[in-house]
Amino acid sequence: MKRVSSFRHLCALASLAATLLSSLLLSLLSASLAQAAAPAVPLPAMKTGQLSVSGLSSGGYMAVQFAVAYSASVTGAGIIAAGPYSCSRGNLSMATMRCSCTSGTPWCGVAPGGTNVPELIRLTGSYAARGRIDPTSNLARHRVWLFSGLADSVVPMAVMNDLQAYYRHYLPPENIRYRKDVRAQHAMPTESFGNRCDQLGAPYISDCDVDGAGELLQWIYGTLTPKAGHGAAGRLVEFDQAEFLADPAAHGMAATGWLYVPPGCERDGAGCRLHVAFHGCKQTSALVKEAWVRHAGYNPWADANRIVMLYPQAAPLRFRNPNACWDWFNYDDPDFAVKSGRQMRAVKRMTERLMTADRHAGGQN
Repeated sequence: MKRVSSFRHLCALASLAATLLSSLLLSLLSASLAQAAAPAVPLPAMKTGQLSVSGLSSGGYMAVQFAVAYSASVTGAGIIAAGPYSCSRGNLSMATMRCSCTSGTPWCGVAPGGTNVPELIRLTGSYAARGRIDPTSNLARHRVWLFSGLADSVVPMAVMNDLQAYYRHYLPPENIRYRKDVRAQHAMPTESFGNRCDQLGAPYISDCDVDGAGELLQWIYGTLTPKAGHGAAGRLVEFDQAEFLADPAAHGMAATGWLYVPPGCERDGAGCRLHVAFHGCKQTSALVKEAWVRHAGYNPWADANRIVMLYPQAAPLRFRNPNACWDWFNYDDPDFAVKSGRQMRAVKRMTERLMTADRHAGGQN
């Protein structure tokens, strides 16, 4: 009898434990689903100033486009592994065979002068004359930092040399700094994070003993307070990009982007600078998680110098843009390189929100 009673007691305890475990799992699942379904926060309104941009690969092309098209609003740019403004002319073959080697080595046609800089200068002038971009006279005050890796097989140095030639047409030579002395592959160079410097692969951030982010920020803004270390003390905010571009997924942009707010800019960003860092192909958060927004090297410098960091995010489009590149070759919009371009206008609206302290500034028109 005692054995039967004990058996029933054990069965009751097992049933209770199973019920509790089931409830716990359901609670955890519900919490996880609720968190996944939680809407991204709106981009906060701030009062930052001194806008600058930088980027790697397709992000470098996007940074060039943005700085040229909105030259009246931008103070400088840092470009890693990219080419001249509107290099592709909206043509995929040009983009993958002359402006880069993404078509593959057998079909790569990159060569010195191969992007035809004089033609691109004429195209730039035509856009400016028609008001499609800001007057090119604004570029004379920009400060530009360029980096090309000696081992870069994706955007070879000949393309970057053409970018330097393009900028020399508009900027005094003392405003251009060009580093091409590091045996780096196609990646963001850092002091200590990422792949071996001459290795090609995700997350396309490499340990090259070169502080790329720090060097470009110091070149653009002048003398800065040294960073305290490799860690960051500020706050990463994931924000809703759909506020700035309707149905972003249909146009090669992710649903959310990232904002890094250093401790000194928490209140409203007054007196802080604003820097936009465009990731490269295959570097969006969906593919490399938070590697770009946490480890590209910008945030420790942002902490030390009160620089708000905007990290907009691209997204893949089946067939047209499978690698989540920025639109620098007309995969979504023939106006990709001018002020009316969809992605260009979306990011510009983000910067307006961060520079006006107006909650409604920068939203969709």
